[in-house]
Amino acid sequence: MAELHYDVAVVGLGAMGAATLYQLAKRGVNVVGVDRFAPPHDQGSSHGDTRITRQAVGEGDAYAPLVRRAQQIWRELEAETGAELFEQCGVLVMTSSKTATSHHGTADFTERTLSQARRYGIEHEQLNAEQIRTRFPQFAPVLDNATGYFEPGGGYVRPERCIDSQLRLAQQLGAAVLTGVTVSQLDSTADGVTLSADGQTLRAKQVIVCAGMWSAELLGAPFDALLRVCRQKLYWFELAQPSIFPVPSPTFILAHGPTDEDLCYGFPPLAGENCIKIATEHYATATTPAQLNRDVSAEECAQMFASQLVGKLAGVLPNAVKTAVCSYTVTPDFNFIIDQHPHHPAVTVVSACSGHGFKHSAAIGEALAQQVVDGRSELDLSAFSLARFPAAVKPLL
Repeated sequence: MAELHYDVAVVGLGAMGAATLYQLAKRGVNVVGVDRFAPPHDQGSSHGDTRITRQAVGEGDAYAPLVRRAQQIWRELEAETGAELFEQCGVLVMTSSKTATSHHGTADFTERTLSQARRYGIEHEQLNAEQIRTRFPQFAPVLDNATGYFEPGGGYVRPERCIDSQLRLAQQLGAAVLTGVTVSQLDSTADGVTLSADGQTLRAKQVIVCAGMWSAELLGAPFDALLRVCRQKLYWFELAQPSIFPVPSPTFILAHGPTDEDLCYGFPPLAGENCIKIATEHYATATTPAQLNRDVSAEECAQMFASQLVGKLAGVLPNAVKTAVCSYTVTPDFNFIIDQHPHHPAVTVVSACSGHGFKHSAAIGEALAQQVVDGRSELDLSAFSLARFPAAVKPLL
C-alpha cells in the first residue's frame, strides 16, 4: 500500500480535532484528519446534544479570551453553513449552600466566575435567592443564602452539529479525512513523523494529537502519568411542569455542597422535547477506553434524581427518558494540555479537556492553525504548557 504524505496530520476529530482540521484547511495546508470512528459520534467526549458556553470561566483567566473568540467563530460558521450552532439563552451559575463549592478543582466557583466577569468587563448580573426564584421559578427550591451569576452572553452549543459543520467545510477546502482508522503508533523521523494506522503508513511534517481518552495509550510518557479517564453520565429527565421554565431558560450550573460532586449542570428544555438534560461530574474513579461502561443503570438514574434534583430543581419527574455516557480526560489540575510532546518535537498534544473543553475548541483550533502557518498564535496558549508538571516531564536518557 502506498504511503500517504501530508504537511499536517490531525489525530482525533472530536471537538479539538475537527476545529483544527477546518482551520488548517482554511489556510490551504495539505492536511489529513484521522479518527477511529466516524465523527460526529458518541464514543468519546464530544456528544450529548448540548454543551454549555460561558464567557466568564471560573476555571481561570487564560480561558476567557478563548471562549470569546470561539463564540465569534460559531457565529461565522453559522453564517457560512446555515446550521444553528450557538443558542444564546444565557447561563446561570449558582451557589446554593452554606459552603463554597469546588468545580473543576476551583474553589468557590461562583465567586471566581463573578470576579472574572468584573475584570474582563463581561456583561452580567449578580442575583440573590429571591431574584433567582422570581426570574427562574424552576429554581424555587434554592436556599435563602443562594448567590447567582447570570450572563446573558452565554448559552449552549450543539456539539454534533459543530463537529459536522467543521469537517464538511474542511473537506470542501481540500482536507483529507480518514474515518474508521486507528493510529496505533507515532515515530519521529528526520523530516517529521510516521504514523502507523491499521496497516497504512502516513507521513507528515507535523502531527497534532487530539485523541481524547485514547491520548495516553498513543502518546506514552509522560502523558500516561498525567491523564485520567473518568466516566460521566448524562440524563434527560421528563418534565412535570414545563410551564415553569420561562422562554428562554438559561443553561445552569448549580453548586450545592463542598465537593465537585455536589454540583449539577443542565440545559433548558429543547423544542419538541418534554425533558431536561442534566448531569454532574465524577472524578473519584478512573477507567480506560476499553473498560468504560457505556450503560447507565436504573439505580444510577434514581441516585442522580435523589442527589441532584430533589429539593434543588422544580418541575421535573424521576423518569429518565434518555441517558448517555461520555468520558472526561482529566489532568491533575483540571486544566488543558496544549504543548509539544517532550520526546517527539514534531508532535503537538492538544488538550485533555478536563470536562470544559468544547466551549473553547473553535478558538483553539484557530490558534493551532496559526502556529503551523505563521509560527505563532494570536491567543496565548502558554498557560497550558507541560512546564507546570516539572516532576512528570523529564527528557529521555
